Amino acid sequence: MVPDIYKEIVELRSRGLIAALATIIVTRGATPRKDSAKMLVYEDGRRSGTIGGGFTEAEVCREALESLRTGRPRLLSYDLTGVDHEESALVCGGFMQVYVEPVVPDPTLFIFGAGFVSKAVAHVARFAGFRIAVVDDRIEQANPEKFPEADDFHVDSWEKVFSRLPVNSSSYLFIATRGHRLDLLCLRYAVQSPARYIGILGSPKKTESLFDLLKKEGIPASRFDGVYVPVGFDIGSETAEEIAVSFVAELIATRKNMDIRSMRQSLHNIRHCASGQNT
Repeated sequence: MVPDIYKEIVELRSRGLIAALATIIVTRGATPRKDSAKMLVYEDGRRSGTIGGGFTEAEVCREALESLRTGRPRLLSYDLTGVDHEESALVCGGFMQVYVEPVVPDPTLFIFGAGFVSKAVAHVARFAGFRIAVVDDRIEQANPEKFPEADDFHVDSWEKVFSRLPVNSSSYLFIATRGHRLDLLCLRYAVQSPARYIGILGSPKKTESLFDLLKKEGIPASRFDGVYVPVGFDIGSETAEEIAVSFVAELIATRKNMDIRSMRQSLHNIRHCASGQNT
């Protein structure tokens, strides 16, 4: 039975999964499949549909996984005359081009803690194209009246809520709870999740103490390399709104596959150099 690729795309997006779509866009001469043939390649290498099989399909699958890693589409060209396919059963004598593009769900920002900074973050992030999910244990704080921009609310005890969160590799996590213990619970969950971005509202010193506690629990130190603290680019933010702008700018840069560490360091150096010149 031929798979319904479009139906699969709708389903995987609704489930928060990612895949790459490979489509034959140009063919000349004899080729195993013609224009518009499609194949989905999932993160784990599974395939749905086919663009002809053999060496070429295996190569497209490899390129599709790389497209998922970088988040960038690719245009691939294949000469099927046999020059590069001597060991393949598909020496057709033709030529084809394949366009590979990531198919990812809308990026979702999970906000842990329904405080006043979180409200500002939700407002700015929504305008930047992020879905918003608010996570808290207080229904009086985590609700549509307090967070009109939110798409989802996950309200339960902190010990229970994590197992129900649909966090995936298109998820961004912002930890800003009302206390050290709750930050620790959220961070423990976050560093063991597949989230693309993890940020904590707070000082590096406080966060380092959280890292130390989790390392003592056996969580590898490498898991903390992707945690950003303090959140946002160093632009001298003070108010909740300013913090939200600097933080969401960092989210956008992450979404665009930019080198966040280098950008953070450069902005930090520029601001402190300027501060020194003004004193």
